Amino acid sequence: MADFEFDEDLVRRLSLLLQETDLTEIEYENAGHRIRVARQTQHVVAAPAAQQAAPAGQGPAAPAPQSDQSSEMVPAGAVTSPMVGTVYVAPEPGAAPFVQVGDQVQEGQTLVIIEAMKVMNPLPAPRAGTVTRILVSDAQPVEFGEPLLVVE
Repeated sequence: MADFEFDEDLVRRLSLLLQETDLTEIEYENAGHRIRVARQTQHVVAAPAAQQAAPAGQGPAAPAPQSDQSSEMVPAGAVTSPMVGTVYVAPEPGAAPFVQVGDQVQEGQTLVIIEAMKVMNPLPAPRAGTVTRILVSDAQPVEFGEPLLVVE
């Protein structure tokens, strides 16, 4: 096998691409050599006033309300999407969801997966607490900053 020549410039460009696209990881392969650049991020946005996004009795598959993002309040304790993509509430189709309303979660525990540009990005819990609301359904497209669930 030929010696692998480290390309620092390529790693810097891939890192810049991660920042520009808000991805958590990117992988590049050429001539049997693979470079993977990854970063850990946590984005949490909380508003001082809470807004009811779904009735309290509604289950985990309650879809998020469709309205203008700028006029919508983010519920207190909300965990928001760090990127544009498709949210998945379970590790694979037919599997049990990562979390359900009423579940106790630990900081760093996977809450959902967001697929962006064919990369599956696990979204970790920003803090320990109880899942009080799930505001998205499986395979739903999400926008940057959109509330996904509430951890109190």
